[in-house]
Amino acid sequence: MAMALPQQSSWYLAPLRLLRGIFQVRGFPGVAFAILVLLLVIPGLFAEWISPHDPIKGSLALRLKPPMWEKGGSMTYPLGTDKVGRDVLSRIIHGARVSLRVSLEAIVVSGVIGTSLGLISGYFGGRVDAFIMRMVDISLGLPIILVALVFVAALGPSFSTVIAVISILLWARYARQVRGETLSIKERDFVARARVAGASHFRIMFRYLLPNVVNTLIVLATLQVGFVILLESSLSFLGAGIPRPTPAWGLMVADGRELIVTAWWLSMFPGLAIMLTVLSLNLVGDWLRDHLDPKLKNV
Repeated sequence: MAMALPQQSSWYLAPLRLLRGIFQVRGFPGVAFAILVLLLVIPGLFAEWISPHDPIKGSLALRLKPPMWEKGGSMTYPLGTDKVGRDVLSRIIHGARVSLRVSLEAIVVSGVIGTSLGLISGYFGGRVDAFIMRMVDISLGLPIILVALVFVAALGPSFSTVIAVISILLWARYARQVRGETLSIKERDFVARARVAGASHFRIMFRYLLPNVVNTLIVLATLQVGFVILLESSLSFLGAGIPRPTPAWGLMVADGRELIVTAWWLSMFPGLAIMLTVLSLNLVGDWLRDHLDPKLKNV
């Protein structure tokens, strides 16, 4: 008589439970969620509809107008204009789309690669595990900014280059985390029963091991969004990230550094957007870890 395979929860149930928990958040995590929605999600999705002006076109006659509460400011340009007359608020809104897209694409690519290699490494062990982990050690030992600058200098600054570079640098973090969880999970009884029942290696890894690391992946991905935004902003600030005239927060900070005394708003507002977004993502990541980890939730 064939042995019945253990029934495991589907991988998509964890995100559904997470969405249900988000609507019950109170306190600082709730404020962090609100900041992310206002600064990153809504501007990233609806930039064309909510931005008051074109983020690329400007007028030299309107250059360096201060924010509306300063002398000489105008309600038409609430956060002022830059040195070529472009609206700062509109560029911040469209810059959120750039940050959101880079983060999502880089995290998806690096997450798929790292998770797959982590599952393979932890499940098979032996020489496969040793080889993959040595690649992880090499990747984690590389100076991130320096490697990114070398890649961008060789390939040229572009949107796809930034995503590729960040993905190459991030996969190792997923691989190491997933490998550690897989080493523990693969020793449990339901995995042994699946082997006895004749399940293939592929089915065991992606049907019985992967659903048990989804919570960890959600937390890690949330924390990595802030890191990716910071990395992309740093590369753009150094001139090796998103090319001009695309509105990106790092580029805006770089464009205003020469005028930080006389036109402080050029760097101040995009810098605040970066700080608040990354800080909120870190707070959300901590909340997710507490919410999705059964041990911490019981405590």
